[in-house]
Amino acid sequence: MNIRFYNARILTMQEGQPVFSGELWTAEDRILYVGDTPPAGTPRAQAGDRPACWDREIDCRGNLLMPGFKNAHTHSAMTFLRSHADDMPLDRWLNEQVFPFEAKLTPQDIGTLTKLAILEYLTGGVTGIMEMYLTPETIAAACSGCGMRVVQVGGCNNFSQSPELLEKWYEELNHADPLTSFQLGFHAEYTCSPDLLETIAGLAHRFRAPVFTHCEETLAETQGCMERYGKTPVALLSELGIWDFGGAGYHLVHTNEEDRRILKEKNIGVVTNPASNAKLASGIAPLSEYLTDGIPVAIGTDGPASNNCLDMFREMFLATALAKLRTGDASAVPALEVLRMATVNGAHIMRLPETDVLAAGKLADLILLDLQQPNMQPVWDIPNNIVYSGSKSNVMLTMIGGVIRYELCGGEQRFHIGEEPADIYREVEAIQRRIFMEK
Repeated sequence: MNIRFYNARILTMQEGQPVFSGELWTAEDRILYVGDTPPAGTPRAQAGDRPACWDREIDCRGNLLMPGFKNAHTHSAMTFLRSHADDMPLDRWLNEQVFPFEAKLTPQDIGTLTKLAILEYLTGGVTGIMEMYLTPETIAAACSGCGMRVVQVGGCNNFSQSPELLEKWYEELNHADPLTSFQLGFHAEYTCSPDLLETIAGLAHRFRAPVFTHCEETLAETQGCMERYGKTPVALLSELGIWDFGGAGYHLVHTNEEDRRILKEKNIGVVTNPASNAKLASGIAPLSEYLTDGIPVAIGTDGPASNNCLDMFREMFLATALAKLRTGDASAVPALEVLRMATVNGAHIMRLPETDVLAAGKLADLILLDLQQPNMQPVWDIPNNIVYSGSKSNVMLTMIGGVIRYELCGGEQRFHIGEEPADIYREVEAIQRRIFMEK
């Protein structure tokens, strides 16, 4: 479709470019033009090659167009555990409330539960997710069917997702659909044997590919690795060659100065999950140190069992607020830097560089935020408003690959994902009853 957004404020997230007033055009899955409104009568060739006709023209009424948020760490199908596995530390949470019930899930369940999360992502302006969970085939199908851009990451460990499956998914799921891709990954150092870690390193070298994993989430995890190997998880993975071609660590709460040197040297990104780490009492990640050391940071929600709420607005606020609290410095991790984490940095860490900013030729993954609500007034510093006072209620429209997947029309939520939300809710409720009521 050819869609014209006009009368818009636009935040492209390109370095050094402030918010400006203008318009943005999309054609098929790409941005065709973003800039000032061409004067009336401007020749077509001078107006960004304006299409002969529009399928739809949207008057933004002074509201804000910007890149969609990239939720760089998710376990979407854990929606079935929302508000079930609460108020306990990570080890008990995993072993008592997560693993036993996950064992009862079918591949079809996981697809359905992922769709529930997608509805929530869309209402919060998320246009891309980095997903680590079971049955990647059904997750890819769910995301493709609903129009959500997804980068899946293997969760290989001693108990599931063998290296053979990891290799199979890497080769098959990277070319199946333009919305879906797959990267090498494993659950964590503490759930993988030394032989398994060496095998994963071999795959990274064979494919010359980045690797993604949970890493140094809790102090107990870091101390346990020190007891087993005499070094931190970051140092161990580096020594094994797992990160020789880049990648990222999820959480990275308990790193030391040497860890950060390795992350910088190996070009390893950090995906911080502040709400989940706070709720599980895992700690506060040293974001200020990462930024000072030039280590790229993105933001994720983690899963809806450890976080409950898949809300990037809340994550952005917590990322900066907790960094200020940790350092005792109210200037730490400013709003624009946090917004960059949630958009540009997330796109790069997720290997989706064509979704990082709003520019001609980039993929049309964007959102429209309502600035006419009390929490966004006065319109003085828009990035600050988004991070410090913005909320999901400000999301008016979410577009992925040039297709509007969610919009507010006269206060009514409309999803364009090929299914009715009420049908998804009923299916999820049936899964819940079966999982928690069967003996």
